[in-house]
Amino acid sequence: MRGELKFAVLLGIFVVGCAEPPAAQEDANKEVVRRFVSAMNEQNLDALDDLVAPDVVRRSPSTPGVTVRSLDDLKDFLRQDRAAVPDAVQTIRLMVAEGDWVAVWANYSGTQDGPLGPFPASGNPVDLDFAGFLRVEAGKIAEIRAVWD
Repeated sequence: MRGELKFAVLLGIFVVGCAEPPAAQEDANKEVVRRFVSAMNEQNLDALDDLVAPDVVRRSPSTPGVTVRSLDDLKDFLRQDRAAVPDAVQTIRLMVAEGDWVAVWANYSGTQDGPLGPFPASGNPVDLDFAGFLRVEAGKIAEIRAVWD
């Protein structure tokens, strides 16, 4: 009986010790989002293959006509965005993680040298804050929600 108790205690310690603490997983998820933003800023869409799930979904009430339901859709969307604002830079101001979700408050800035949605090319600066919510699953971004005014 005493040997069984020791075994049960050791097994419990082993199982608890093997589980990744929530804070460590949340930090890993935040790093995925940081790398995602960096890849976009560097115009390195190939890097997204390691950071974004093939069946990623992007939702945004700020771009109601845009449908993103795959990594290829996301890359197409980002190419169109880059054509409109070739010098676009996203700057994370605040990042918070809870569970699988990472929330960011960020800034998007650049020069609108091409059409952007309903707006024709203007050559004017673009500078807006936005909120993003990204769900990370198995080390890759599986869902993106973005909103701005």
